[in-house]
Amino acid sequence: MKDLSVYRNIGIFAHVDAGKTTTTERILKLTGKIHKTGEVHDGEATTDFMDQEQERGITIQSAATSCQWDNHTLNIIDTPGHVDFTIEVYRSLKVLDGGVGVFCGSGGVEPQSETNWRYANESEVARIIFVNKLDRVGADYFRVVKQVEDVLAANPLVMVLPIGIEDNFTGVVDLLTRKAWIWSDPNDPTSYEITDAPEDMQDLVEEWREKLIETAVEQDDDLLEQYLEGNEPSVEDIKKCVRKGTIALDFFPTYCGSAFKNKGVQNVLNAVVDFLPNPTEVKPQPEMDLDGKETGNFAEVSADKPLRALAFKIMDDRYGALTFTRIYSGVIKKGDSVLNTFTGKTERIGRIVEMHADSRQELETAQAGDIVALLGMKNTRTGHTLADPKNPATLEPMVFPDPVISIAISPKDKAGTEKMGVALNKMVQEDPSFQVATDEDSGETLIKGMGELHLDIKVDILRRTHNVDVEMGKPQVAYRETITRTIEDSYTHKKQSGGSGQYGKIDYKIEPAEKNVGYEFESKVTGGNVPREYWGAIEKAFQSCMVEGTLAGYPLLDVKFTLLDGGFHAVDSSALAFEIATKAAYRQSIPKAGVQLLEPIMKVDVFSPDDNVGDVIGDLNRRRGMIKSQDAGATGVRVKADAPLAEMFGYIGHLRTLTSGRGQFSMEFSHYSPCPANVAEEVIREAQERKAAK
Repeated sequence: MKDLSVYRNIGIFAHVDAGKTTTTERILKLTGKIHKTGEVHDGEATTDFMDQEQERGITIQSAATSCQWDNHTLNIIDTPGHVDFTIEVYRSLKVLDGGVGVFCGSGGVEPQSETNWRYANESEVARIIFVNKLDRVGADYFRVVKQVEDVLAANPLVMVLPIGIEDNFTGVVDLLTRKAWIWSDPNDPTSYEITDAPEDMQDLVEEWREKLIETAVEQDDDLLEQYLEGNEPSVEDIKKCVRKGTIALDFFPTYCGSAFKNKGVQNVLNAVVDFLPNPTEVKPQPEMDLDGKETGNFAEVSADKPLRALAFKIMDDRYGALTFTRIYSGVIKKGDSVLNTFTGKTERIGRIVEMHADSRQELETAQAGDIVALLGMKNTRTGHTLADPKNPATLEPMVFPDPVISIAISPKDKAGTEKMGVALNKMVQEDPSFQVATDEDSGETLIKGMGELHLDIKVDILRRTHNVDVEMGKPQVAYRETITRTIEDSYTHKKQSGGSGQYGKIDYKIEPAEKNVGYEFESKVTGGNVPREYWGAIEKAFQSCMVEGTLAGYPLLDVKFTLLDGGFHAVDSSALAFEIATKAAYRQSIPKAGVQLLEPIMKVDVFSPDDNVGDVIGDLNRRRGMIKSQDAGATGVRVKADAPLAEMFGYIGHLRTLTSGRGQFSMEFSHYSPCPANVAEEVIREAQERKAAK
């Protein structure tokens, strides 16, 4: 059996363009996994193997690879930074034990860094921080450290100090050993020497070293006592304390360097080995029974326990569907039959492979702690649990956000219709934040996603990977409807003409629910006027109606339905009769409840050069944006705002025009808010025209 103490399952995550993929390339070069580093800007990075990634210079899907460092096995996942692909970060963090958060030395804590950090907090993933690009103009290590404290409310534990900055950045001082690491050749990460720290940095080194030790020894009462008595702990003892505090999420060891110039990456690798947890040191996953209730048991990381594995990503390639899987306990062998607890069916493991970006290595077996890809899984989807058929249990499933934007697409020729259907089905399986639906009014195929770039990439994949040429409609906003008034009403469904009849009477109240509740049902019926066995049918019938609102046909949100009373017939009443009564009650009462149209509001984060801030703010105001804050940085100003998605289509092109190509922005869904009357009227009119055209 493998020694799990030498395993590290880690992810590398950051804001777009902070240097994650470049950092991963340098790690692979240093660990001997690749012999020539590929650059993102040349489209040659190992983990950016999709055509779309190489052309755009961004990471779109998380890529898994494995390498060796200091006799330890590192399973690394390089994740996307762009907000439209946050789902990839979320599901990667869900199955990892540790992470490296990469921050740009000049950009600092950027919007996507905040989202990723929040996901990592929710998944309780231990992290180290790497402040990258210290060779850039405007880089400031200490400013980024302060931002981590202020913006992320985190506790960075500074482990190294930079020697020089911007063009003069040559290396780092390791605070534990007081030794300087100086890199002489920016093209060769192995050309470095370890010397004494520069004379002019001695005071700074001692100041920060004292802070480091004071924070670390708080993890051990005996060492803290000795330290307060004037006895400095050994480097090994300090490392043990740093490891303990990192795994407990009390602080985050912080390093710096320039991955592109091959400076500082070795220190990060050493920190991964020294401070991030192995699979046995993280909290085991809680087990649930097949009804989704917690059993009180945990999936202990051990090869001797029953199999518990989580499928966290499906990827289609030329050999078939790959199911990326984290094994929490037990062993999987080639040819085994495993139970998918979601479908209730067993599946046979065809092959097991260890991935290196888009190449692979065949394995006969995999065990607790491993991240592998399985071939031959026909019905397994993202978030499904694979378990021992004789001892089934399920792990906590993943929750994915709803799409906020949709586009109608159609194949350019009849022959492409079937191909498009097959291709879309594969793409939906790969990406749970991508959905496909058919517009009932027009019969068009709608693809739904997290943003314009997300859908743009999907259409590109359809064209190039699946050879389906499609035409695109205009982007559509995912509006919602809600009610503003409380209505008490009654409805009787009666059909008693010949044969067995139908009878169901309900007295009910419909009222606005709390925000983001979705749907609430309550029964206050006493005395059996509506027998309990029909309550479920009433609840489900009303919920099924909420898929289509009465104002413009958009789904209804945040409604509470209370069953007050009713009546039934001993012979003619049935679940179906009460279901029909409830659906008619919905159509009767919802239009009277002050229906209101809601629009998705996006959290917008814009970077603008100082000279263009006024123009950018003016433009956001014209787009109905509400400015939340302005933060001046070294190279420009970050403007945070809330703005309606409907006003933000094509914004990146407009922003670049305003800022002579230097502006950047990111945007993610925040909440739903009532539409202004003029906007609501236009949306309702368009919905009515679509219905009339049908």
